[in-house]
Amino acid sequence: MVDIWRELWRKDEGQDIAEYAVMLAVILVLVVGTVRLIGGNANNAFSAVASSLAQ
Repeated sequence: MVDIWRELWRKDEGQDIAEYAVMLAVILVLVVGTVRLIGGNANNAFSAVASSLAQ
């Protein structure tokens, strides 16, 4: 029984793709969230600068 568990533990061939997919999904969520957050604030900042320069 112990040999079966050791063999199953060593067989991790299919996990690489799944792990990369999960990491990619997490990174994409973080990037999209950051861009949306900074994008709105950047738009407000540029509008404020543009309106102050126009006066």
